[in-house]
Amino acid sequence: MLQQATTSLNSLHESSLDFIQQAGKLVDQMNTPRRIMTQRLLVVLMLLTILSVPALKAQTWTHHADIPYVPDGHERQKLDLYVPNGEGPFPLLVWIHGGAWRAGSKDRPRGKEWLDKGIALASINYRLSQHAIFPAQIQDCKAAIRWLRAHTDEYRLNTDRLVVWGASAGGHLVALLGTTGDTRQFDVGDHLEQSSAVSAVIDWFGPTDFNQMDTMDGDIGTMHHDAPGSPESKLIGGPIQENPDKVQKANPITHVTKKDAPFLIVHGDKDPLVAHGQSAILHKALLDAEVPVIFHTVTGGKHGGFRDPEVARLGSDFIRKHLFQADNKR
Repeated sequence: MLQQATTSLNSLHESSLDFIQQAGKLVDQMNTPRRIMTQRLLVVLMLLTILSVPALKAQTWTHHADIPYVPDGHERQKLDLYVPNGEGPFPLLVWIHGGAWRAGSKDRPRGKEWLDKGIALASINYRLSQHAIFPAQIQDCKAAIRWLRAHTDEYRLNTDRLVVWGASAGGHLVALLGTTGDTRQFDVGDHLEQSSAVSAVIDWFGPTDFNQMDTMDGDIGTMHHDAPGSPESKLIGGPIQENPDKVQKANPITHVTKKDAPFLIVHGDKDPLVAHGQSAILHKALLDAEVPVIFHTVTGGKHGGFRDPEVARLGSDFIRKHLFQADNKR
């Protein structure tokens, strides 16, 4: 593909130069004042043509697509893995997509900008609520983490340094990964000799306590979370207010202990889908348990699409700290 792109661009470049050369022959037939002005315009046109051909940069990483992390499993139990070229081993960033647990895909992960900096990237699909109810989703995420650890040598990974990042429903799942690393209750399937604990968590506006969502929404909420057809009710398999035990089990705060991974939480204070208070109560629970946590509120921020430059700075510093500087062994 790279060779084809190069050939096409070279062909375009050569055609443009040929046109300029032919035009130059016509210019030679003009009278002197007009010829001088036209020659200058052709020089400008030639420079613009040369500068318009982009420099092609060789891809510095390899994409391994649609890897099953559960043998003979569901079609959604697959991951994509992007590994920098070179010896490694490379620390690992894992992206978990959102979509209200009923939509979304691994195909467009965040974090690709880190590949050129020597960080591998995995992007996980998991069973959605129409395929299986909770805890299938967190079981899948943990199965993927264990699979990655079981294949560190094959893909030149350093899974002692493993940061998970997710948004919305993905934020909920990475928060659960961060608070259940010291328990095995959601570990089922293969590679059980491997840990599913993570080094650190980046949680973007993930839900926590489903039963408080409508109360916290106030005047800006646009979703009725207590409804039988809400994403949260569909996730646990019944109306959330009628299933408090299931809601509690799905709540990352339920599982918080002092041993949990460090967190970076980002949430807009005008989020109409997942109230800012959902992250505020997780932040408090982590602080009370003496877990390292940074909580950044995006003033005026809604459900993602943040323009606050502090979000990017905090994320970059957090990833560098836990994938490059820290000696996190889980």
